[in-house]
Amino acid sequence: MSYDNILLQKEDKSVIITINRPESLNALNAKTIQELSSALDGLNEDASCRVIILTGSGEKSFVAGADIKEFSDFGREKAEELSRSGHQKLFDKIENMTKPVIAAINGFALGGGLELAMACHIRYASENAKLGLPEVTLGLIPGYGGTQRLPKLVGKGIANEMIFSAKMVSAQRAKETGLVNEVYPIEELLTKTKELAHLIARNSPMAISKAVHAVNLSDTDKGFETEISYFGELFDLDDKKEGVSAFLEKRKPEF
Repeated sequence: MSYDNILLQKEDKSVIITINRPESLNALNAKTIQELSSALDGLNEDASCRVIILTGSGEKSFVAGADIKEFSDFGREKAEELSRSGHQKLFDKIENMTKPVIAAINGFALGGGLELAMACHIRYASENAKLGLPEVTLGLIPGYGGTQRLPKLVGKGIANEMIFSAKMVSAQRAKETGLVNEVYPIEELLTKTKELAHLIARNSPMAISKAVHAVNLSDTDKGFETEISYFGELFDLDDKKEGVSAFLEKRKPEF
């Protein structure tokens, strides 16, 4: 399938999705959200894809926010539907993928852009990245999960500071607070992200899909029971048999 606002590139067992709207600093509009949703659906069913990398075109911006022009005249009903459909089509979908999604944050990640990165399972950032949720400067609050995911990543105090002040934080500060995992020079970002994707892709895809779901439930009362159930379920599957056999035979497993 061809897309207008995103690019897909297959590399071994990984797929790189690049949001390609450089003229608007890769801002999220309705069409881009729909294209991302469609691409993710396809990749979720593609057994040859083990890991997804999400990044933005150029060296200035990952995603500089939502396209404000699209909703500037909305009322309450349309605004609620915008938020709800965004969760369903993209942000919750990323979080609940059966394979890991890594954000390679190559510049500004603001508003919906930071919310997109936070929906991903892992975040690497370039040294020039700036991250923030500026919605209160528009008389709004984050609508794509920012008030929920940011506190889980950095704690309520830092999340409140970022949301209430609308200030941007540096990539280094984001790492210090746990908002991103690692920070690299811009020219190394994608290479380092691919290296991580390669490490993940060589492991059991079935085990990783179960781990994604279990980790997502770690702050609920279902977390421990889900872990126990998945741990037992995996014992009956081929990946566990291959992994244990490879370990005992002192060879690398082939999943």
